[in-house]
Amino acid sequence: MAIGVQITFDAHDPAKQAQFWALALDYVRQPPPPGFDSWEDFAGTIGIPQEQWDRLDAVVDPDGAGPRVLFQKVPEDKTVKNRVHLDVNVGGHADDRRERAQAHREKLEGAGARFLYEVDEPTGWCLVMADPEGNEFCLQ
Repeated sequence: MAIGVQITFDAHDPAKQAQFWALALDYVRQPPPPGFDSWEDFAGTIGIPQEQWDRLDAVVDPDGAGPRVLFQKVPEDKTVKNRVHLDVNVGGHADDRRERAQAHREKLEGAGARFLYEVDEPTGWCLVMADPEGNEFCLQ
């Protein structure tokens, strides 16, 4: 059996990043634990001070297959190119994969993403994008 992973992003605004990546990946914001109406209710119950309630947010695959993506609040800005990035495969191997990727690009730009450049090489094709906080990712 493979070892599960979680992908973690540093963020200025974890909730905004979670909202964006839920849209990008067709994920959902992670619901609070059973018995709690909200994450704030849960945080208060376990003693997290109210001023720290916005320090984490997460999205999950509604089918349970993909990894959890966690966003943790940090004070510093992103200053260099990512050393790791996500490839968002909306087109799969379909004949219209470029059209699918372009349509998803427009949806993500409406949510704050930026198009950076297109890669079209013998080894592959993708749109290089940046999320609302500048993290690069490929859309293909």
